[in-house]
Amino acid sequence: MQPFTIHEGLVVPLDRENVDTDLIIPKQFLKSIKKTGFGPNLFDELRYLDHGEPGVDNSKRPINPNFVLNQKRYAGASILLARKNFGCGSSREHAPWALTQYGFRSIIAPSFADIFFNNSFKNGLLPIVLSDANISKLFDVVQEKPGYKITIDLYKQKITTDDNFVIEFEIESFRKHCLLNGFDDISLTLQHSDQIKKFEAERLNSNPWLESI
Repeated sequence: MQPFTIHEGLVVPLDRENVDTDLIIPKQFLKSIKKTGFGPNLFDELRYLDHGEPGVDNSKRPINPNFVLNQKRYAGASILLARKNFGCGSSREHAPWALTQYGFRSIIAPSFADIFFNNSFKNGLLPIVLSDANISKLFDVVQEKPGYKITIDLYKQKITTDDNFVIEFEIESFRKHCLLNGFDDISLTLQHSDQIKKFEAERLNSNPWLESI
């Protein structure tokens, strides 16, 4: 998992509440057994004017010019600004996969659905909760100023805007540790590989019949 330390990125505003995981990555794209390739279909129902299906060449599909991700001023955005209850709906982990594979490193919103919030950390995506007042201020300035960037410093737990406005945010210490070091559940487990091997060896020695199973 890619570590998250300090990230400067272009901000794109998604001005709608209760964005659910089926809107983030529609259900028909969950047929794939791979963990990659979801980025091109992120917000598929909003980005395109037709119905998307796995395996379709997206370059030949009609684009929705009114959707923010299709507007040139937001090309290359890596920070998504959203409204309350982002990531509600089903528990599909494909949602943070699609967001990270599109290129997002952080989502900023006043609130998140619990399962999406947890899944984001496990996939290197930093969800930041800010007050409604700060969210509204960011929406105003992002929409007013093309090319608006912010810097997220996870070490200091601070957001610094283009106009030097500083916003502090909270994050649980263990999640912060994992993001800073790029640890997912597997890499955390592998840190204890010596102890695991020792346990397995001792278990096999005391129960040699297990080897034949």
